[in-house]
Amino acid sequence: MSEHSWFLVAIAIYLVMMLYIGWAGFRRTTEYDDYVLGGRGLHPFVAALSAAASDMSGWLLMGLPGAIYLSGLNQLWIAIGLFVGATANWLLTAPRLRSYSHVARNSLTVPTFFEARVRDNSHLIRVASGIIILLFFTFYVSSGMVAGGLYWQSVFDGSYLTGMLIVAGVTVVYTLLGGFLAVSNTDTVQGSIMFVSLLVVPTVAVISLLTNQGLSLGEIFSFPADSPYPGSEGVVASGWFNMTEGMTTLGIIGLLAWGLGYFGQPHVIVRFMALRKPSEARKGMLYGAVWQFVCLTAAVIVALIATSFFASTGASVVDTNSYETIFLDMARFLMHPLIAGLVLTAVLAAIMSTISSQLLVSSTALVEDLYRGLTNNQMSSKVSMTLSRIAVLIVAVIAALLARDPENSILDLVGFAWAGFGSAFGPIMLASLYWRRLNAPGAAAGMITGAVVSFLWGRSELADVVYEILPGVAAATIVMVVVTLLTKKPSEDITAEFDRAAAEAKL
Repeated sequence: MSEHSWFLVAIAIYLVMMLYIGWAGFRRTTEYDDYVLGGRGLHPFVAALSAAASDMSGWLLMGLPGAIYLSGLNQLWIAIGLFVGATANWLLTAPRLRSYSHVARNSLTVPTFFEARVRDNSHLIRVASGIIILLFFTFYVSSGMVAGGLYWQSVFDGSYLTGMLIVAGVTVVYTLLGGFLAVSNTDTVQGSIMFVSLLVVPTVAVISLLTNQGLSLGEIFSFPADSPYPGSEGVVASGWFNMTEGMTTLGIIGLLAWGLGYFGQPHVIVRFMALRKPSEARKGMLYGAVWQFVCLTAAVIVALIATSFFASTGASVVDTNSYETIFLDMARFLMHPLIAGLVLTAVLAAIMSTISSQLLVSSTALVEDLYRGLTNNQMSSKVSMTLSRIAVLIVAVIAALLARDPENSILDLVGFAWAGFGSAFGPIMLASLYWRRLNAPGAAAGMITGAVVSFLWGRSELADVVYEILPGVAAATIVMVVVTLLTKKPSEDITAEFDRAAAEAKL
C-alpha cells in the first residue's frame, strides 16, 4: 500500500470512532439539560481534557513548535501565560461557577448565568452576550474548517474543498447528534491522542539521532546555539535559548496576557458548569495542569530536536515559510505510514475538538440566549433540543460558506476572538463570582466596553505595540467598577444568593 493509502486507513479509523462516540452521546441525551450541559454530570478528567483540547487547537502541534524552531525560546512567553491562565481559571472560576450557575436559576449557558446573577430583567446582558458569542464563533468555526481543508490538502494532496467538507461534516454530525456529551467525550479522546503523539514523536526522533546519526544528547540539545539549521538561513542562532532575545517589555507582557483570556472563553468555562459537583474542580485543575504542562513542554522539545533532526537526517520540511509542519514531517519520516497516519490524526483531533466545542456554544447562543432572550418563550425539552440541533446545522453551513475559499477567511481572528471574549466576559465573570456589589448596569457597561475597546484596539496600529486583551480587560474592569459604584446596590435576595453560592462552592 502507498503512504497515502495507509494515512487514509488511519484517518478512517479515527473518523469512525468519532461518529460512534457521537451516536453513543445521542442515545444518552434525553433532556435539553443533557444536550446543552450533559446533565451536570461531567467527570473532572473529561472536563479537564475536553477543555484543554478544545482550547489548544492546532496551535499546540503546529504553531508553537514552528515559532520556537524559527525564533527560539523567546516564543515561550505565550505558552507560560496560557499555562498560568488555565490553571488559575480552574482554581478561581471552576468551583464557584459550578455552584453559582446552579443556584442562579439553573443557568445552562454563560449569558444566562450573567443575566440571572444580576437579575437583568431587560435581557440586555443575555442578548448582547449571545450576539458576541455568535459573531466571533461563527468566524472562529470557519477558521477551523479552513484548517481542516488545508490539513487534508497537505497530507493527502487532495482537494481543499473535499477535505474541508469531510472534516466539517463528521464534526457537525457528532455534535448535532450527541450534543455536550458527545463533544466532551470526543474532545477527551482527541486530547489523549494529542498527548500521546507529542510524547512519541520526539522520543522516537531522539532515539533515531542517537542510534542512526551517532549524535550525543549534548549535541542534540545544544544544536541551535552551535550550528546553523534549516530555517536559520545559515546563521548560528546564538540567542536561541535567550527568552528575552529581540523582545520588548511590553511585548512580553502582551504575550503573557494571553492567559487573561481564559476567564472569558465560553467553550472552556462551560465545562466548569457541567462538573458533577464544585468540589471536583480541584481534581480537574490537576488533570488539566498536568496535561497542559506535559504537552507544552513536549511541543518545545519537538522544536528543539527538529533543529538537529532536519540538519542531520536529510528529511525535508514541507512548510518552509513558518515551519509549522515540523511535527508532521518528523512523524512521516520516522514511522510506518499507518503509525504516522495515526500520529497525524493528532492535528486533525486538535482542529475538530475546537470546531465541535464552538459549534455547540454557538448553537446554544442562538437558541437559549438570543431566541429565548428576545421572545421569553418557554419551550419543552424536546423542542429546545430540536432547535439546538437545527442551530448547529445553521451555524455550520454559514461557517462552511465562509470557509469555501481559504483566501476569504481571516485565520488571525483566533487571536482576535480570544482577546474579544477575554475582554468582554473575563472581568464580569470574576466579578460575578467574587464581588457581591456587582449590579446589572455595571456588568452590562463593563462587558460592552471590553468588547468595543478590544475590537478597536485590535484593528489599529496599537495592536503592534501590545496585545489588545490588556487594554480591553483594563477598560472593562474600570468601567464595570465605576458604573457599579455609581448605581443602585443589588437587592438583598441577590446578595443572599451570592453568599449561598459561595458557601456551596467550599463544600
